Amino acid sequence: MSSDEGGGVGAGLGAGSAGRGLWVEEPVRRRRMPDSVRTSAVRAVLIVAVTLTQATITFFLTLTGSWLALPMGLGAIAGTIVATWGVLDVWITRQTWNQRYGVLSEPSSTARSRRKEARRAAREASAGRIPREDGPLAASGRYSAR
Repeated sequence: MSSDEGGGVGAGLGAGSAGRGLWVEEPVRRRRMPDSVRTSAVRAVLIVAVTLTQATITFFLTLTGSWLALPMGLGAIAGTIVATWGVLDVWITRQTWNQRYGVLSEPSSTARSRRKEARRAAREASAGRIPREDGPLAASGRYSAR
């Protein structure tokens, strides 16, 4: 059995594995978040993590009957409000960034090609139309058949 067939301890470590390097670049699946959105997301994750830790400690202090349970409970409630604000901050920052910088106007835009197709269809429809001589504007003489 050769090392290319995959057997033994040293399989894949000989001359047959020279084609694949140690570091392999993989294509990015999604674009990187903008800096302002990433900053608010990190802030929100830290706030939520502290709040969950505080709530867990409050739960255990309540089980033991400690006097610290009440102040920690009030702190956990305040932390929940702050964590909710943090998550909303991420959402609002992301929406604001998308409104300011998210729209790209390119010649290959789908909206532009759709408008072009609609104009072409309208021209083709009007070119094949036969003008009427007995219409409501025919009496004025301004819109005669060409």
